Amino acid sequence: MTQYGATHLLPLAVFAVGLVVAVLLGRRDAAHDGPTRLSRTWAVLVPVATVPLQVVDLLVNFDLGVTLPLHLCDLAWIAATWALWTHRPLPVTLTYFWGLTLTIQGVVTPSLNEDLPHPRYFAFWALHLLIVWSAVYLVVGLREAPRWRDYRAAVAVTLGWAVVTYGFNLVAGTNYGYLMRKPGTSILDLLGPWPWYVLEEVGIVVVVWALLTLAAQWWARRTGGAR
Repeated sequence: MTQYGATHLLPLAVFAVGLVVAVLLGRRDAAHDGPTRLSRTWAVLVPVATVPLQVVDLLVNFDLGVTLPLHLCDLAWIAATWALWTHRPLPVTLTYFWGLTLTIQGVVTPSLNEDLPHPRYFAFWALHLLIVWSAVYLVVGLREAPRWRDYRAAVAVTLGWAVVTYGFNLVAGTNYGYLMRKPGTSILDLLGPWPWYVLEEVGIVVVVWALLTLAAQWWARRTGGAR
């Protein structure tokens, strides 16, 4: 797929419309205590829309270097499903952080070799768009603001994923999480060479997530109070 070609611009347009819808739906549901019928329906929709395509990819187009569910986005849909179903702080925080800082990189600068009508194309966009929309619905719409203990827990979980995934990459010669080398074209090109860009990314993520925590708490207070 060519970045900013027709098959990239189309999901970008869908993405932009979906952001607005997610905020409006969240505001509508903000008066309810706990998960709504919409939230739980959405929680079911995420795996329904992503898992079958991933299974097809595993069975038909298996590639050790790209098919295994080891990218952080592959965990983010699980966090999004958990968050939408329960509204518990940790999965909401993981969805918010992973969605708005890491998953969104794949939306803006996708590293995708396949194009329409390849199953991996549909799996990629279903996964990325639903995760970011979920984060916006939960935090911007419903005002489910992360607390600082949730921030610390999210950092710890992400670092644990990075250690495990890096170990797998060393053994298998893969590049999950782009921990071994940068993708073809991405925001990581603004950082230094390996391994410095990984350390720089960790530092940036820790700071940006802290700012996102402050922003979510401010937004919740400004628009009616954290729930």
